[in-house]
Amino acid sequence: MDRVEDLVKRVEKSGDRYLEFLRVLPMSAGVYVLPAGAVDLQLPHEQDELYFVVRGRGRFRHGPADRPVATGDLLFVPAHDPHQFHSIEEELVLLVVSAPAETALL
Repeated sequence: MDRVEDLVKRVEKSGDRYLEFLRVLPMSAGVYVLPAGAVDLQLPHEQDELYFVVRGRGRFRHGPADRPVATGDLLFVPAHDPHQFHSIEEELVLLVVSAPAETALL
């Protein structure tokens, strides 16, 4: 069993922003950490994604929609859709579930 805070510590220690912690045939899961003021450089993915905002505040752009996000929000992004977190006011810690499983680590 993993605790989100333990996963966040592993992300911070690695120097990356994303840590995949689960990969099984139908899905993978990871933690994505964006510090306040960070630029989210991710590009559209081959997988559907579900983001859960563990903590933090910012904004999320998905297609023409642009909305605030905060602790407890769930965001679904179909495969190939452009999307980006921006205007990050408070460190965003995001649980990311991808299906099917990612084919390569970020």
